[in-house]
Amino acid sequence: MKIAPADNVWILVSTALVLLMSIPGLAIFYGGLTRTKNILNTIMMVFGTFGVVSLLWILFGYSLTFGNDIGGIIGNLQYFLLSGIKPSDPAPAAENLYHYLFIFFQMTFAAITVALMAGAFIERMKFSAWLIVSALWGIFVYFPVAHWIWGGGGFPI
Repeated sequence: MKIAPADNVWILVSTALVLLMSIPGLAIFYGGLTRTKNILNTIMMVFGTFGVVSLLWILFGYSLTFGNDIGGIIGNLQYFLLSGIKPSDPAPAAENLYHYLFIFFQMTFAAITVALMAGAFIERMKFSAWLIVSALWGIFVYFPVAHWIWGGGGFPI
């Protein structure tokens, strides 16, 4: 299949909308649900989570999710630090899209999925502890489950 410009534009717009929904949208929404003294901490929990999970996604999360299957549990590290990917390459999972665009589109969903949990921990957890929890949850829960669903691994039975 050939890379389709219209599909890429739509995914780019969708990526921007998810970014708007998560970074200011979710942060301000959760900030409005908390007491005045905790608004900044709440907003920073969402911002921090987005940053931590995005960094982990670029380092190895994309590879663990969309890499070749290891025992039906997780992907391998073939895309560690996005190695071996050229800007003009099509995405293996969606050949009509550029690979980097597909990576960043999926990254926004990884980050917002973990950031959605912040609402349960507002006023209950220190910021530093929350960043550790969000990193661990992304690594041990989101990446494997995303691999089972989208990476071709399927649930190991």
